[in-house]
Amino acid sequence: MSKRLYRSNSERMVKGICGGLAEYFNIDPTIVRLIFVALAFAGGASIYAYLIGIFVIPNEREVR
Repeated sequence: MSKRLYRSNSERMVKGICGGLAEYFNIDPTIVRLIFVALAFAGGASIYAYLIGIFVIPNEREVR
């Protein structure tokens, strides 16, 4: 079975982007959230990536 990237319903804080990435890479969602926050303070690129991910990455319910 191939891995699919989706927005998580179970590990959701705002829209489930970080939770979905964490499930895809099999790591703790807190680590992904900390990376997003660090990148936001470093230049703000993660904010744009998060916003794009909201519209591009499908929700978990739509995938399964």
